[in-house]
Amino acid sequence: MSVTRLNRIVLTGAMLSLAALASGCSSIDRLSQIGEKPKLTEIENPTTQPGYKPVQMPMPKPEQASYNANSLWRNGSRAFFKDQRAARIGDILTVTVNITDKANIANETQRSRTSKEDSGVTDFIGSQTITQANKILPGRILTTDSTSSSDGKGSVNRQEALQTNVAAVVTQVLPNGNLVVEGKQEIRVNFEIRELIVAGIVRPEDIQSDNTIESSKIAQARIAYGGRGQITDVQQPRYGQQVMDVLLPF
Repeated sequence: MSVTRLNRIVLTGAMLSLAALASGCSSIDRLSQIGEKPKLTEIENPTTQPGYKPVQMPMPKPEQASYNANSLWRNGSRAFFKDQRAARIGDILTVTVNITDKANIANETQRSRTSKEDSGVTDFIGSQTITQANKILPGRILTTDSTSSSDGKGSVNRQEALQTNVAAVVTQVLPNGNLVVEGKQEIRVNFEIRELIVAGIVRPEDIQSDNTIESSKIAQARIAYGGRGQITDVQQPRYGQQVMDVLLPF
């Protein structure tokens, strides 16, 4: 048995052991929650979550605010009165999620090639005049035939629609005035929790007067809609099957 094959066997065994241990801990947790409704997560500060990183984007050169003499107007101001729209860290605005995506793509590629090579000598060193020589000496030096063909087809038929509203919190104000927002919504129906997460960068000018903004105007938008609970567990393959799908090469 080669060293490479032995290492693969050891690695596979270790992965299976870790998967079994992890699935055992998860199974214990799930057994303790039988008959109980899935718990909602606590409201937390997004900036204190593990893995949170402030957004960094290319910024223009900072401009100093200038005031005109004998004037109440300041360059860069939108109005004389206070703007009620979200503008500072901690402010809340409503994101209108309206996604209607439809794609229908079909593609087919065909390829075929046939080649034949035949090289021969009719009278190799007088093989026709020498008795029994044509049985020993070759009549054909090279004969090759090859045929190859391929037919590939692919199609995509996708249609998605998501319409909902979610409140988001301003977590960061970039140097050019753009706002980094993040919102999360959880809805529990019986034993299933539906989660909606929206995050991205918002331009203050795109926020409407009623403090709402469309999801199509969010830059670097990250929108996730999913769930967890009994229905989701049934739809997912078992842990062992997922591990085998990753490890098996066939």
